[in-house]
Amino acid sequence: MKRRVVITGMGAVSPIGNTAEEMWQSARDGRCGIGPITHFDTSPHKVKLAGEVKDLDVTRYIDKREARRMDLFTQYAMVAAIQAYEDSGIVYENIDPTRFGVDISSGIGGINTVESEYERGQQRGFDRVSPFFVPMDICNLAAGNVAIRLGARGMCTCVVTACAGGTNAIGDAFRMIRDGYLELVLAGGSEAAVAKLAIGGFTSMKALSESQDPARASIPFDAERDGFVMGEGAGVLMLEEYEHARARGAKIYAEIIGYGATCDAYHITSPAPGGEGGARAMTEALKDAGIAPEQIDYINAHGTSTSLNDKCETMAVKAAFGEHAYKLAMSSTKSMTGHLLGAAGAIEAILTARALQDGFIPATINYRTPDPECDLDIVPNVGRKADLHYAMSNSLGFGGHNASLVFKRYEEEA
Repeated sequence: MKRRVVITGMGAVSPIGNTAEEMWQSARDGRCGIGPITHFDTSPHKVKLAGEVKDLDVTRYIDKREARRMDLFTQYAMVAAIQAYEDSGIVYENIDPTRFGVDISSGIGGINTVESEYERGQQRGFDRVSPFFVPMDICNLAAGNVAIRLGARGMCTCVVTACAGGTNAIGDAFRMIRDGYLELVLAGGSEAAVAKLAIGGFTSMKALSESQDPARASIPFDAERDGFVMGEGAGVLMLEEYEHARARGAKIYAEIIGYGATCDAYHITSPAPGGEGGARAMTEALKDAGIAPEQIDYINAHGTSTSLNDKCETMAVKAAFGEHAYKLAMSSTKSMTGHLLGAAGAIEAILTARALQDGFIPATINYRTPDPECDLDIVPNVGRKADLHYAMSNSLGFGGHNASLVFKRYEEEA
């Protein structure tokens, strides 16, 4: 018998808030976290805007010496994971640490460290780069550092599937618990790619918006969209086996009931025609959840604000849901946060779970010009109250990676 999996803790560092609660309130209010890049001088760059983390004091969670030995993406992951762990109310002495795992994704990892150490190597010789260069750079060290800090001795891993990574990490952790391998997993993603090299690379491939107006840069499903806006931060959820959570009297945000993961096997950056792979991921997630397409009330879309993604995702939703596609609500919170790459799916899982819990759908903000090819209900500009029972979150990544999660509103049982 498959076991039930619930969310009992949340932590977030994002362009619209440095806790999960602050982020959710900002999403409810439709607050835009996009603004001028401050991490580096943008004068030689075409792209001037990003969704940066603001006013985060990492020393509240990590001491200064420890933080200096971590890339920014690891620092973000540590803060979000510690928040989620504390929010869950876990008492370490009361759990089996060998049944406690970590799965935290990153798409790019320590690119800030790559930049700084390459410059140092050029100046001083490459044998003089930091001895911490490798453990600061590699993607899995966010998960590794979290496990060390919190004593998680079960499976510790890092999914690297570009923009689908955060969703894949949560989905894989969901399966690990459901199938009996673990009781607890801190799962999510972290990214800190508002860096010269990353911004330059995405600019060169024409993926980023070059708008200098924060209100017209990340505009998913809008006919005037011209690329995504880089975001940064981390989202981590404490996933827990249901009976384990009930036995300790844990608060429960929502239940995860389905997961689908597919590959387009088509192109390194472009989605398959008609969003075929994304549609299969959604259909697989619904089948895994054991519910009909008509039961989904809300989709948190991948919704990147690129021409191809938004059109193909709209087509994929229509293929997966048929006529019901026009009856459900589908918004993109990337209109507020920008695109957090490997952390996007984790941030959006938190927002989807909170939407179910609060009965409120966050808007696709700054929407102005309708696109006839993106003609679903994208909850434009203003969020709305709704009686939500089931919701889905989608993530689609370079390499043709597609992932969908299905969430269920949790209701107290007698």
